Amino acid sequence: MPPVSGDLATSIQNGWAGFLDLVSKVVSPDWGALIALIPLFVAPLVALLLLAMLGRWTIFGLLKPRARVRHVEGARAMERDAGGHLAPPAGAPFSLRTGLVYPFGTARTDDGEDLSVICPMCRVERLAQIGTCGNCGLVLNVRRGIEIARPAGPPPGGAAIA
Repeated sequence: MPPVSGDLATSIQNGWAGFLDLVSKVVSPDWGALIALIPLFVAPLVALLLLAMLGRWTIFGLLKPRARVRHVEGARAMERDAGGHLAPPAGAPFSLRTGLVYPFGTARTDDGEDLSVICPMCRVERLAQIGTCGNCGLVLNVRRGIEIARPAGPPPGGAAIA
């Protein structure tokens, strides 16, 4: 039986040595091994930060308010029918005297002539200043968009110099 007590004492000593080894690692750790583990903890945090920033930029890019700017051209020539007569478009202001169709929302020409509009519903002609058709009652209230000023010629420099 003495060997049993020796085995018990050895196992208790081995357990105590293991416990002291564990406590020594916690109390005085191997700093070189811990420093080697820093990238394993920092890399996921950096990846999460980059993903969050990328997601925020993507959401902002999709949802940011944008100015609604339309390029408004000036008056254009009115189309002609098969017989060569002027064919004014429905709903757009026009002048039969000049043969031009003006942008939506224009009521007068530059020289003060009142423009006409053909009602898109009943095809009755009326003045462009009147917002409601006197025949069918359609309210045609189209406002003029933002006009973009464009330079008359090419920008200075480059091909303009040659």
